[in-house]
Amino acid sequence: MERLIVPQITDILYRLKNGQSERAIAHDLRLSRKAVRRYHRFARAHHLLEPGTALPDEVTLSTLLGPPQHPPGRPSRLTAWRPVIEVLLDNRVEKRAIYQRLVDSHGYDGSYSALCRYVDKIHPKDAGVTVRIETAPGQEAQVDFGSAGKIRDPKTGNPRVAYVFVMTLSYSRHMYIEFVFDQKISTWIACHRRAFRFFGGCPKEVVVDNLKAAVLQHAIEDPVLCEPYRKMARHYGFLLHPCRPRTPQHKGKVENGVHYVKRNLIASSCFHDLTDANEKARDWCLNRAGLREHGTTHEQPLKRFRETEATALLELPSEPFDLRSVHPAKVHRDCHVVFEGSFYSAPYAYVGKSVDLYVYEKTIQLYDGVNLLFTHERATRKGQRITRLEHYPKEKALYLERTPEVCQHLAGEIGPSCQEVVAHLFSYRPADNRRAVQALLRLSDKHGKARLESACRRALFYQRPLYAYVKNILNAGLENEPLPGETPPPPPRRTYQHARPTSEFFEVEVLPC
Repeated sequence: MERLIVPQITDILYRLKNGQSERAIAHDLRLSRKAVRRYHRFARAHHLLEPGTALPDEVTLSTLLGPPQHPPGRPSRLTAWRPVIEVLLDNRVEKRAIYQRLVDSHGYDGSYSALCRYVDKIHPKDAGVTVRIETAPGQEAQVDFGSAGKIRDPKTGNPRVAYVFVMTLSYSRHMYIEFVFDQKISTWIACHRRAFRFFGGCPKEVVVDNLKAAVLQHAIEDPVLCEPYRKMARHYGFLLHPCRPRTPQHKGKVENGVHYVKRNLIASSCFHDLTDANEKARDWCLNRAGLREHGTTHEQPLKRFRETEATALLELPSEPFDLRSVHPAKVHRDCHVVFEGSFYSAPYAYVGKSVDLYVYEKTIQLYDGVNLLFTHERATRKGQRITRLEHYPKEKALYLERTPEVCQHLAGEIGPSCQEVVAHLFSYRPADNRRAVQALLRLSDKHGKARLESACRRALFYQRPLYAYVKNILNAGLENEPLPGETPPPPPRRTYQHARPTSEFFEVEVLPC
């Protein structure tokens, strides 16, 4: 029979000493008469009920009772393989691998849970000790994401998987919560911005969960925080403290906050869409969660925040943090990078290389390491191309600079015939003939404007206003040949002069006046 606890036995002895019967004691304490009789015999054997003697204290009574006797249990079958298990445990082999080794090599046919119980019995774990850390007002906030089920998207009207962002101030336990549809770094940063605006300031330290959005490398000794979040911390002036992986107790305040939001707000509310959910969340933070008596502080979080913590927060900068995200991107052969379906030019020297795109609300910055390459305005639609001509090689940029309008203007400066040839080329297949027009205009650099104008006049006469025909005329030197029906121009009159002055051949005598 299982032994009763010492306070119960003390109560039985007290009642026996005061003359209560075994039946009455069993009835009052809801025990069996057999159990009461057993402890009655124990009391008489140790002379505990004799008149004039005091009842022993609980320590003395526990010594008289001795250690509790446990019924003998059946030994585990795993005892036969204890030496094998001990060696594997000393070599830090996991329990799942030990189980598989026993099954494969030793014929063990028991369950994995039985092995776990046996290992815990022969190698009991030390009880962990947790130290509760209380922080000063305005010192720390803890942040985390939690699942929120499905909420209707107000843009599409369709339900989507949603998440709840929770920031809890460690001193007052005042919370900010927001429902979102993703855990991207841009969403993570935007939630921080709105949380700081909600609190009217930011804490000196922020403890973050081991999220992809916040921490890219698990090693807490040397965490590689993603660049936008690191820049955001410097912008607002707070320090980042990433949590060690799989240690939720390091951010217990926000972990409890996430559970509290799930069990109360989410469990008891019906949201029409994401907008409605966030409106109800803000009201709930102020009028429900903020006015409850917290289980640890035994104060209202909102009152504790307003009286002590609000003035201890860091003042917000005049300009909110604008950097949304950073993305690696490859510069393609057309001297452009692609982001969200839009195209942004980059210097042609970086074709085939990777650059970093710093995405702001209205601009895009291209970085090579720490070197800023260029800043573009952010595209307003997919497929939009934002191009700077200086990002192309000179010969490629010239093609883009000389639009059809520019080509028409340059041809007009050369002459009416050249302008007519260019107009004819642009009259059909303008995209294909753009290069031909630009090549035609470049002939003036080699042959001069006058010769090019004459060649174009001759090409028009023979109804061949084409680049190749004009080029052949210039190469053959036929641009000034008379056309049929034209009077040839008179040959130029030649004039002669001596190569040397006559004074070199004759002496000039100077006569006196």
